[in-house]
Amino acid sequence: MLVSVKPIGPTEEDAMRKGRESEGVAASLPVENLCNVTALRKATRRISQLYDAMLAPTGLRSTQRAILVYVARYGSPTMSELAAALVLDRSALNHNLKPLERDGLLRVVVDQDDRRSRRILLSKLGEVKLRESTQAWQRAQQRFETSFGARQSAALRASLQLVASLDFHEA
Repeated sequence: MLVSVKPIGPTEEDAMRKGRESEGVAASLPVENLCNVTALRKATRRISQLYDAMLAPTGLRSTQRAILVYVARYGSPTMSELAAALVLDRSALNHNLKPLERDGLLRVVVDQDDRRSRRILLSKLGEVKLRESTQAWQRAQQRFETSFGARQSAALRASLQLVASLDFHEA
């Protein structure tokens, strides 16, 4: 007696049928590389990989170093000020601060002038870690600029600063 066995997963025929059905969807999609958010996210991931690899020996990620730099530069920002400066919502900022606080690189304290607010303070250990990571950051910066070009890098930063400052809710 012969037993017919039906495949468990999709067959090649199923995949081809599905492909034909989705042709209409594919035709309505924008041409590749026209989506601004996809292009920016891909570029950001690639650059983050470079900086994170160069910073790895210091134990910091590029996002963590950016927070330490901002706090060092501006003193003791409130959570709201830091979130606005980094273009993060407060819950994402809080998530990013936890490991830095746990590792003793910064402290989150109640604002003495407004007890509803919290301020971020760089610890002595945070200052040391920031100085320690500067060379690695400079190497990453140099590697990027060597590959992309110094003038193009400066123009890119200016363009991205403008994009980050735009208020798309009103546009």
